[in-house]
Amino acid sequence: MPRAKGGPKTRQRRKKRIKLASGQYGAKSRLFRSATESVDKGLAYAYTGRKNRKRDFRQLWIARISAAVRAQGMSYGRFINALKKANVALDRKVLSDMAIKDAEGFTQLVGLAKQQLTPTTA
Repeated sequence: MPRAKGGPKTRQRRKKRIKLASGQYGAKSRLFRSATESVDKGLAYAYTGRKNRKRDFRQLWIARISAAVRAQGMSYGRFINALKKANVALDRKVLSDMAIKDAEGFTQLVGLAKQQLTPTTA
């Protein structure tokens, strides 16, 4: 019985890899070995990028909240701490959105935070 080298399967596997590399420049989109290296690297970058996107957005939200809170005469850290003490369960994404779109509501939140930090004498 002759040895089967897997022609159709090998061709399918290689075509799939070359298709993933479409859009690459030069040999990276045409030659199997170059395409494989390029696709592997691209998939690794994509995986890392999905993790970094979360980090970048959190940084952006914190920067926006910090700017809005400083305009009200308070620091970001004290503001977040005061909100935790006041049991306000809004995440940074929502707080950032409020700072941009609902300035009046955000001002009320800052006021609540300031009340939480000032000791009350009874």
